[in-house]
Amino acid sequence: MTPSAPGSRVASKLGLTDRIFAGPRSRRLMATVDAGLERVDECLRTELRVSDALADATSRYLYDAGGKRIRPILALLTAQLGEGTTDEVVQAATALELTHLGSLYHDDVMDAADRRRGVPSAHAVWGNNVAILTGDLLFSRASQLMARNGERAIRLQADTFERLVLGQMHETVGAQPDDDPVEFYLQVLADKTGSLIAAAAESGVIFSNAPTELQKPLSVFGEKAGVAFQLLDDVIDLSPDPGETGKVPGTDLRAGVPTMPYLLLGRADDDESRALRSRIDEGVAAIAEGADPALLDADLALLRDHSATAATLDLANSWSRDAIQALAPVPDGPVREALTRFAQAVADRSS
Repeated sequence: MTPSAPGSRVASKLGLTDRIFAGPRSRRLMATVDAGLERVDECLRTELRVSDALADATSRYLYDAGGKRIRPILALLTAQLGEGTTDEVVQAATALELTHLGSLYHDDVMDAADRRRGVPSAHAVWGNNVAILTGDLLFSRASQLMARNGERAIRLQADTFERLVLGQMHETVGAQPDDDPVEFYLQVLADKTGSLIAAAAESGVIFSNAPTELQKPLSVFGEKAGVAFQLLDDVIDLSPDPGETGKVPGTDLRAGVPTMPYLLLGRADDDESRALRSRIDEGVAAIAEGADPALLDADLALLRDHSATAATLDLANSWSRDAIQALAPVPDGPVREALTRFAQAVADRSS
């Protein structure tokens, strides 16, 4: 097998192609970030080791299943606007990835998801209690690691974690009568997904001593790009190919978790759309009572082809464009190009 070119691992994880980074400066950037990612992976392996045999197995479970490491990569990229891949950047990137991993254990319990990253979810293997406690353990490890970077790191971690919890709480409770369901859901995405990606992009600036005036723009970029990618994932969730998601198609909707195509379907005023929405609601209620989840297969296929799903793609691309606009203060160069291409990958993935 021919070894991958330097930086190709990072380019593929960002959803990009090596051709985009054909210039020498861009190749050097990708090679630098790739080397930093190796350091983050080694730090992750160290932090995931636990003396207790059960906790060691459960903590490493989702890490071993793979993952794109988007958050560490963004931190490593933005760090190149300052002093580069410092020890503090590696620690912050690792802590934020641990926080992300911990949230996946909790999410799968709350969503009753059977699979994650192509393998049975942790709660399907060890039960809900062990999965939740494993997530808590990873949050603890993340906090310990981030604390090594001092007070500002602790504050960044605490503020981000608060938004993660609030986002999950609001998703669980659902929109209230006075809330616009679509705007409510967008805020949930910003809190649950965007906040952690924003923290990653900002942490690279903070812990590489890059210009402080770049912190806010890159935080905004990360949040908007995170929402864009989550909106696209709502569409991919309806994919008929389980290999694309690692989960059964429509996992979120079958579990009663509303997604943007479903919410936009609720705004349609034609009889066919209203009937489809009603059938989905009835199917979700029946599944909650123990019915076979396959009863929604036909209706979810209709939703996949509905204009509400196309509108979700348009919305994802709009958030992607807003993310790119936030990069205006970032100096021209390979870092800005890579971040721009990362946000543009929303359109590439949906084409």
